[in-house]
Amino acid sequence: MSSFVKGAVLPTTLQNEMTRYPAETRHVFLHALTLSILCAVSYWVITGTLAGVFSVSRDDDLLGGMWAVVATVFVYRNSYEESVGAALSRMGATSLSFALCFIYLLFFPFHVWGLATLIAVGAVAMCLLGRPNDVVTTGITTAVVMVVAAISPDHAWKQPILRVVDTIVGVAVGVVGAWISLKSSHTRSKAA
Repeated sequence: MSSFVKGAVLPTTLQNEMTRYPAETRHVFLHALTLSILCAVSYWVITGTLAGVFSVSRDDDLLGGMWAVVATVFVYRNSYEESVGAALSRMGATSLSFALCFIYLLFFPFHVWGLATLIAVGAVAMCLLGRPNDVVTTGITTAVVMVVAAISPDHAWKQPILRVVDTIVGVAVGVVGAWISLKSSHTRSKAA
């Protein structure tokens, strides 16, 4: 059985849950709204501001905006503390990937075996550093940087630098957004 809720059709059980827990429902929508605004800010900072300072190409600027958004989504969690932990994880994984890709691309062009080797080296390094949960992020970052270097082989060594800047912007926006929205709402809820 379904019923209408402000123009939407929702199953009765979902409507009952939303009505029974209005504070939680409001929190979910506010969290999602904040995340979407933070993502727009990350995208704009890269494509609108930093691209004016240093731009390889329009496509690369758009990729940078997307990568900053990915970093913001990765970092903005349900609490400020979780967001800081995710930021540290993201930056650690990105830093290792940056170093591996940068060194490789200084000397060699993209090759699928180079990509595979860098992913394996990154996985081993993260495990040896005691961060096995960051293997996925390191691998994804390495894959993105290397494939973009294959798409734009001229000055491929710049790709790791650009992607680390995109990541720093996205992480910073996510952490600052968490500090403003989550830390302050946590403080307000403790006071109440």
